[in-house]
Amino acid sequence: MADLFSMKNRVVLLTGASRGLGRDMALALAGAGATVLCAGRTVKELDQTARAIVRKGGNAHAVPLDITDEADVVAKVGAIISRHRRIDALVNNAGIIHRENIVDTATPDFRKVIETNLISQFVVSREVGRHMLARKYGRIVNISSVLGVVGRASVAGYVSAKHGLIGLTKNLAAELGPHVTANAIAPGYIRTELNVPLQQNKDFNAMLESRTAVARWGKPEDLRGPLLLLASDAGSYITGHTLVIDGGLSPILS
Repeated sequence: MADLFSMKNRVVLLTGASRGLGRDMALALAGAGATVLCAGRTVKELDQTARAIVRKGGNAHAVPLDITDEADVVAKVGAIISRHRRIDALVNNAGIIHRENIVDTATPDFRKVIETNLISQFVVSREVGRHMLARKYGRIVNISSVLGVVGRASVAGYVSAKHGLIGLTKNLAAELGPHVTANAIAPGYIRTELNVPLQQNKDFNAMLESRTAVARWGKPEDLRGPLLLLASDAGSYITGHTLVIDGGLSPILS
Protein backbone atom coordinates (compact mmCIF):
# COMPACT_ATOMS: atom_id res chain seq x y z
CA MET A 1 0.00 0.00 0.00
CA ALA A 2 2.84 2.42 0.74
CA ASP A 3 3.85 2.35 -2.93
CA LEU A 4 0.48 3.87 -3.87
CA PHE A 5 1.32 7.01 -1.90
CA SER A 6 4.94 7.16 -3.02
CA MET A 7 6.19 10.24 -4.83
CA LYS A 8 9.50 8.62 -5.76
CA ASN A 9 10.88 9.93 -9.07
CA ARG A 10 8.09 12.53 -9.26
CA VAL A 11 8.74 16.22 -9.89
CA VAL A 12 6.40 18.53 -8.01
CA LEU A 13 5.97 22.28 -8.51
CA LEU A 14 4.70 23.80 -5.26
CA THR A 15 3.81 27.49 -5.09
CA GLY A 16 3.89 29.42 -1.84
CA ALA A 17 6.59 27.14 -0.48
CA SER A 18 8.46 29.72 1.56
CA ARG A 19 6.62 29.36 4.86
CA GLY A 20 3.63 27.96 6.74
CA LEU A 21 1.56 25.31 5.04
CA GLY A 22 3.67 25.53 1.91
CA ARG A 23 6.88 24.68 3.74
CA ASP A 24 5.25 21.75 5.54
CA MET A 25 3.78 20.47 2.26
CA ALA A 26 7.20 20.68 0.64
CA LEU A 27 8.72 18.60 3.43
CA ALA A 28 5.90 16.04 3.21
CA LEU A 29 6.22 15.64 -0.56
CA ALA A 30 9.99 15.34 -0.35
CA GLY A 31 9.64 12.84 2.47
CA ALA A 32 7.54 10.70 0.14
CA GLY A 33 10.32 10.78 -2.45
CA ALA A 34 9.49 13.74 -4.69
CA THR A 35 11.85 16.31 -6.11
CA VAL A 36 10.14 19.47 -4.90
CA LEU A 37 10.45 22.73 -6.83
CA CYS A 38 9.79 25.32 -4.13
CA ALA A 39 8.27 28.35 -5.87
CA GLY A 40 7.58 31.80 -4.55
CA ARG A 41 8.74 35.40 -4.43
CA THR A 42 10.87 35.35 -1.28
CA VAL A 43 14.13 33.76 -2.37
CA LYS A 44 15.74 33.66 1.09
CA GLU A 45 12.83 31.75 2.60
CA LEU A 46 12.55 29.44 -0.42
CA ASP A 47 16.20 28.57 0.05
CA GLN A 48 15.49 27.81 3.71
CA THR A 49 12.73 25.40 2.70
CA ALA A 50 14.92 23.70 0.13
CA ARG A 51 17.81 23.40 2.58
CA ALA A 52 15.52 21.89 5.22
CA ILE A 53 14.53 19.22 2.72
CA VAL A 54 18.11 18.50 1.68
CA ARG A 55 19.17 18.18 5.34
CA LYS A 56 16.59 15.41 5.69
CA GLY A 57 18.00 13.60 2.66
CA GLY A 58 15.44 14.85 0.14
CA ASN A 59 15.64 16.67 -3.18
CA ALA A 60 14.50 20.26 -3.61
CA HIS A 61 15.25 23.40 -5.57
CA ALA A 62 14.18 27.01 -5.01
CA VAL A 63 12.31 28.54 -7.96
CA PRO A 64 11.88 32.33 -7.73
CA LEU A 65 8.43 32.91 -9.23
CA ASP A 66 5.85 35.68 -9.15
CA ILE A 67 2.59 33.90 -9.94
CA THR A 68 0.87 37.25 -10.55
CA ASP A 69 3.27 37.92 -13.46
CA GLU A 70 1.98 35.86 -16.38
CA ALA A 71 5.17 36.27 -18.41
CA ASP A 72 7.22 35.02 -15.47
CA VAL A 73 4.95 31.99 -15.07
CA VAL A 74 5.23 31.09 -18.76
CA ALA A 75 9.01 31.47 -18.72
CA LYS A 76 9.58 29.57 -15.47
CA VAL A 77 7.30 26.66 -16.38
CA GLY A 78 9.12 26.33 -19.69
CA ALA A 79 12.49 26.44 -17.94
CA ILE A 80 11.42 23.78 -15.43
CA ILE A 81 10.29 21.44 -18.19
CA SER A 82 13.53 21.99 -20.08
CA ARG A 83 15.61 21.22 -17.00
CA HIS A 84 13.59 18.45 -15.33
CA ARG A 85 11.82 17.09 -18.43
CA ARG A 86 8.49 16.96 -16.65
CA ILE A 87 6.16 18.27 -13.97
CA ASP A 88 4.27 15.34 -12.49
CA ALA A 89 2.29 17.28 -9.89
CA LEU A 90 1.35 20.90 -9.35
CA VAL A 91 0.28 22.19 -5.94
CA ASN A 92 -1.26 25.67 -6.15
CA ASN A 93 -0.79 26.86 -2.59
CA ALA A 94 0.25 30.53 -2.84
CA GLY A 95 -2.27 33.05 -1.57
CA ILE A 96 -2.88 36.26 0.37
CA ILE A 97 -5.67 37.62 2.55
CA HIS A 98 -7.06 41.12 3.12
CA ARG A 99 -9.11 41.67 6.29
CA GLU A 100 -11.65 44.49 6.07
CA ASN A 101 -15.41 44.85 5.86
CA ILE A 102 -16.80 45.08 2.34
CA VAL A 103 -18.08 48.64 2.79
CA ASP A 104 -14.56 49.76 3.72
CA THR A 105 -12.63 47.70 1.15
CA ALA A 106 -11.13 49.55 -1.80
CA THR A 107 -11.55 47.88 -5.17
CA PRO A 108 -7.77 47.52 -5.74
CA ASP A 109 -7.48 45.59 -2.46
CA PHE A 110 -10.28 43.22 -3.45
CA ARG A 111 -8.86 42.84 -6.96
CA LYS A 112 -5.38 42.03 -5.63
CA VAL A 113 -6.71 39.07 -3.65
CA ILE A 114 -8.66 37.76 -6.65
CA GLU A 115 -5.62 38.16 -8.90
CA THR A 116 -3.33 36.33 -6.49
CA ASN A 117 -5.67 33.62 -5.18
CA LEU A 118 -7.65 32.75 -8.31
CA ILE A 119 -6.44 34.24 -11.58
CA SER A 120 -2.83 33.30 -10.88
CA GLN A 121 -3.89 29.72 -10.09
CA PHE A 122 -5.65 29.65 -13.46
CA VAL A 123 -2.53 30.83 -15.27
CA VAL A 124 -0.19 28.35 -13.57
CA SER A 125 -2.65 25.49 -14.05
CA ARG A 126 -3.09 26.35 -17.72
CA GLU A 127 0.63 26.39 -18.44
CA VAL A 128 1.38 23.22 -16.48
CA GLY A 129 -1.83 21.58 -17.69
CA ARG A 130 -0.75 21.85 -21.33
CA HIS A 131 2.41 19.95 -20.47
CA MET A 132 0.51 17.32 -18.49
CA LEU A 133 -1.95 16.79 -21.32
CA ALA A 134 0.89 16.21 -23.75
CA ARG A 135 2.50 13.70 -21.37
CA LYS A 136 -0.84 12.08 -20.53
CA TYR A 137 -0.08 12.23 -16.82
CA GLY A 138 -0.48 14.78 -14.06
CA ARG A 139 -1.87 15.68 -10.67
CA ILE A 140 -3.10 19.18 -9.86
CA VAL A 141 -3.94 20.00 -6.25
CA ASN A 142 -5.43 23.42 -5.55
CA ILE A 143 -5.33 24.65 -1.97
CA SER A 144 -8.69 26.29 -1.35
CA SER A 145 -10.11 26.80 2.14
CA VAL A 146 -13.08 26.01 4.33
CA LEU A 147 -13.98 29.58 3.33
CA GLY A 148 -14.41 28.20 -0.18
CA VAL A 149 -17.34 26.25 1.26
CA VAL A 150 -18.78 28.65 3.82
CA GLY A 151 -18.70 32.42 4.22
CA ARG A 152 -17.18 34.73 6.81
CA ALA A 153 -17.34 38.47 7.37
CA SER A 154 -14.43 40.81 6.68
CA VAL A 155 -12.57 38.65 4.11
CA ALA A 156 -14.72 39.02 0.99
CA GLY A 157 -11.88 38.78 -1.50
CA TYR A 158 -10.49 35.64 0.10
CA VAL A 159 -13.91 33.95 0.32
CA SER A 160 -14.74 34.86 -3.27
CA ALA A 161 -11.41 33.60 -4.61
CA LYS A 162 -11.49 30.35 -2.65
CA HIS A 163 -15.04 29.61 -3.84
CA GLY A 164 -13.86 30.36 -7.37
CA LEU A 165 -10.89 28.05 -7.01
CA ILE A 166 -13.20 25.14 -6.24
CA GLY A 167 -15.11 25.92 -9.44
CA LEU A 168 -11.87 26.13 -11.42
CA THR A 169 -10.86 22.75 -10.01
CA LYS A 170 -14.02 21.16 -11.41
CA ASN A 171 -13.37 22.65 -14.83
CA LEU A 172 -9.75 21.51 -14.83
CA ALA A 173 -10.92 17.99 -14.02
CA ALA A 174 -13.47 18.06 -16.85
CA GLU A 175 -11.01 19.35 -19.44
CA LEU A 176 -7.76 17.63 -18.49
CA GLY A 177 -9.02 14.08 -17.94
CA PRO A 178 -8.71 11.17 -18.30
CA HIS A 179 -4.98 11.08 -17.58
CA VAL A 180 -4.69 14.27 -15.51
CA THR A 181 -6.57 14.70 -12.25
CA ALA A 182 -7.45 18.01 -10.59
CA ASN A 183 -8.66 18.26 -7.01
CA ALA A 184 -8.79 20.77 -4.20
CA ILE A 185 -8.04 20.66 -0.50
CA ALA A 186 -10.08 22.99 1.69
CA PRO A 187 -8.26 23.36 5.02
CA GLY A 188 -10.07 24.65 8.05
CA TYR A 189 -8.36 26.91 10.54
CA ILE A 190 -4.73 25.78 10.64
CA ARG A 191 -2.14 27.42 12.89
CA THR A 192 0.06 29.34 10.42
CA GLU A 193 1.48 32.84 10.02
CA LEU A 194 -1.53 33.78 7.88
CA ASN A 195 -4.01 33.79 10.75
CA VAL A 196 -2.01 34.97 13.77
CA PRO A 197 -4.63 37.69 14.56
CA LEU A 198 -7.30 35.00 14.90
CA GLN A 199 -5.04 32.82 17.05
CA GLN A 200 -4.66 35.77 19.42
CA ASN A 201 -8.42 36.39 19.61
CA LYS A 202 -9.83 34.67 22.73
CA ASP A 203 -13.44 34.88 21.53
CA PHE A 204 -12.57 33.32 18.17
CA ASN A 205 -10.62 30.53 19.85
CA ALA A 206 -13.56 29.74 22.11
CA MET A 207 -15.92 29.65 19.11
CA LEU A 208 -13.57 27.43 17.13
CA GLU A 209 -13.10 24.91 19.92
CA SER A 210 -16.83 24.72 20.64
CA ARG A 211 -17.96 24.43 17.01
CA THR A 212 -15.28 22.11 15.65
CA ALA A 213 -15.92 18.40 16.18
CA VAL A 214 -12.29 17.71 17.12
CA ALA A 215 -12.29 20.81 19.38
CA ARG A 216 -8.97 22.26 18.29
CA TRP A 217 -7.11 24.25 15.67
CA GLY A 218 -5.69 22.26 12.80
CA LYS A 219 -1.96 21.62 12.47
CA PRO A 220 0.01 21.69 9.20
CA GLU A 221 0.69 17.97 9.54
CA ASP A 222 -3.07 17.30 9.39
CA LEU A 223 -2.87 18.04 5.65
CA ARG A 224 0.03 15.72 4.81
CA GLY A 225 -2.02 12.56 4.23
CA PRO A 226 -4.72 14.24 2.12
CA LEU A 227 -2.04 15.98 0.03
CA LEU A 228 -0.18 12.74 -0.69
CA LEU A 229 -3.46 11.01 -1.55
CA LEU A 230 -4.31 13.57 -4.23
CA ALA A 231 -0.76 14.11 -5.53
CA SER A 232 0.12 10.42 -5.88
CA ASP A 233 -1.23 7.42 -7.76
CA ALA A 234 -3.35 6.58 -4.72
CA GLY A 235 -5.80 9.23 -5.94
CA SER A 236 -5.92 8.19 -9.59
CA TYR A 237 -9.73 7.78 -9.54
CA ILE A 238 -10.41 11.01 -7.66
CA THR A 239 -10.87 14.16 -9.74
CA GLY A 240 -12.97 17.30 -9.56
CA HIS A 241 -13.31 16.75 -5.82
CA THR A 242 -12.80 19.13 -2.91
CA LEU A 243 -11.54 17.42 0.23
CA VAL A 244 -12.49 19.49 3.27
CA ILE A 245 -10.00 19.09 6.13
CA ASP A 246 -11.52 21.21 8.89
CA GLY A 247 -11.97 18.97 11.92
CA GLY A 248 -15.73 18.94 11.36
CA LEU A 249 -16.22 22.70 11.42
CA SER A 250 -18.21 23.16 8.22
CA PRO A 251 -20.74 20.33 8.86
CA ILE A 252 -21.49 21.80 12.26
CA LEU A 253 -21.74 25.38 10.95
CA SER A 254 -23.98 24.28 8.08
